[in-house]
Amino acid sequence: MNTREDAGRQTALLAFGHHLKRLRVATDLTQEELAERAGVSARLISDLERGTIHRPRRDTVQLLADGLRLRERFGLTPSR
Repeated sequence: MNTREDAGRQTALLAFGHHLKRLRVATDLTQEELAERAGVSARLISDLERGTIHRPRRDTVQLLADGLRLRERFGLTPSR
């Protein structure tokens, strides 16, 4: 992989963490509160927000979305 691809990938990872933190703060939750709601560790949320987790798993992303209650906030219906 070249440096440009590495930089793009790192930017995407940081963007995920940035958006996660933005949504968490907008919901007025601490990392610990979101962790409890989502059923994950506060350390995981911290690592994601800092971009140290390189590939968040799909099920983790779903747990976080549920913990943030994104479906309700944005009027989305569950996928079947």
